[in-house]
Amino acid sequence: MKKAYVFPGQGSQFPGMAKDLYENNETARMMLDRANEILGFRITDIMFDGTAEDLKQTKVTQPAIFLHSVVLAKCLPDFRPDMVAGHSLGEFSALVAAGAMDFEEGLKLVAIRAQAMQKACEAVPGTMAAVLALPAETVEDICSQTEGTVVAANYNCEGQIVISGEKDAVEAACVRMKEAGARRALPLPVGGAFHSPLMEPARAELADGIAKAKFSIPVCPVYQNVTSMPSIDPEEIKANLLAQLTAPVRWTQSVRNMISDGTSEFIEVGPGNVLQGLVKKTGGDDILTSSAQV
Repeated sequence: MKKAYVFPGQGSQFPGMAKDLYENNETARMMLDRANEILGFRITDIMFDGTAEDLKQTKVTQPAIFLHSVVLAKCLPDFRPDMVAGHSLGEFSALVAAGAMDFEEGLKLVAIRAQAMQKACEAVPGTMAAVLALPAETVEDICSQTEGTVVAANYNCEGQIVISGEKDAVEAACVRMKEAGARRALPLPVGGAFHSPLMEPARAELADGIAKAKFSIPVCPVYQNVTSMPSIDPEEIKANLLAQLTAPVRWTQSVRNMISDGTSEFIEVGPGNVLQGLVKKTGGDDILTSSAQV
């Protein structure tokens, strides 16, 4: 039976995250202390003792989730994945866990990505909204026919798609989604239009960081957000990682492809259990899901 390890993205953070790992595992303690040095501030203080509001800062959220996920993966005694995938930011965690990048390089890239995305959010304000119970084709058609910039950004599971773009365009699209029969179309409390053309200003910084980072062949295929297909080629992985900034997260398609390729067990590595729910909604009750435990 093949096992897929999956890594969560932004939104899975919570106060106290990774504190138990730090207190009870020497490897975790060393990695998290090193992370403070690399980032130039004590992110562990915010992760362990900060409020939910403190953890919402993009420069904190992305590295914090990455750290929790990667540190947990490195502490697992039986981490032998047949395949891995990560949702948005989680793709960086998946790549490090699978050996395509080392820990320090991955953390530096995540920090660059977080800062660049924060700047893009401030330069061109945008938002996102969740659309429930509407076919993907209908969501895409309404986005393409709405004035302004609005696109399908996250294909999360059957019947759940997140749209992203300019605030007015997203709001107008939400009205039309409801008219078309969506059960809900509601704006999300996010700081910007992730996975949309509005993230284009962040591309140059991230491209420079990816170009300088050393990538290796991972120990197993990585199912990437942009294509939803497996890859072990470092150059292909790098190109897809950059494209992910402005392209949609094809999570539904990735889960389907992992199931088609033989996995029947998904283990979520990191804070929260959001991905387990998405996997179940796509793959059905026969698919096993669990949280990684040290």
